[in-house]
Amino acid sequence: MRAAGGVPPPEVCALAAAQAGPGGRSAMAGGGDALRALLRAANALLQQHRYRAALAVLKGFRNGAVYGAKIRGPHALVMTFLFKSGSLREKLKSIAQATYTHSRNLAYFVSTYKGLMALQSRLQGKKIPFHSFFAACIGGWLVFGENNPINSQIIMYLLSRILFGLSRLAVEKGYVPQPKQDPFPLVAALIWGTVLWLFEYHRQTLQPSLQSSMTYLYDDSNVWHDISDFLIYNKRTDSK
Repeated sequence: MRAAGGVPPPEVCALAAAQAGPGGRSAMAGGGDALRALLRAANALLQQHRYRAALAVLKGFRNGAVYGAKIRGPHALVMTFLFKSGSLREKLKSIAQATYTHSRNLAYFVSTYKGLMALQSRLQGKKIPFHSFFAACIGGWLVFGENNPINSQIIMYLLSRILFGLSRLAVEKGYVPQPKQDPFPLVAALIWGTVLWLFEYHRQTLQPSLQSSMTYLYDDSNVWHDISDFLIYNKRTDSK
């Protein structure tokens, strides 16, 4: 007897399981035991100190890939649908490509960096500050050396943080006297003054996504024909 759709009713399934006898149940239990044994072996391996450097490289690769996808995916989604033209398929392909590139590059860089750090420490018997600089330089050259939009955005992101970090370090070390007032308002004024001057008179020097953003904000807001493209749309799509 079968239930609707050809699926045996629950009581038939239970009877079949009972008829399978100890052999069937032991096979299922054996599969569970094998899985538990495999998990125990994997956990034991992860606790081995001698493999810690290699495992850290693998974990770094994993974290780099995940973090890169988390960062680039939403950014590419927003920027593509805001500023790029083309079919839905082309936009989705662009988002996927940007996300994959960022995720891959960050995974390669983290694993390269951690591998070189472990190698230097092993060769010299200890960890010194130069190891970090050297390993990151090699990783940056190999992974981020290609001049493309994704790498350019990452490098510019890091550059801004580096300038802030070096400024704070200079004050901490006493190379620059502690400011009597917060210098941030002056920094903000100079940054915005410089970027808008570049946009107005040397636009080609700015990164393409920044050009697109500023075109939307400062150029497109100078053009309208009626209430539709004044308040509702940025640009008219018809030929009126």
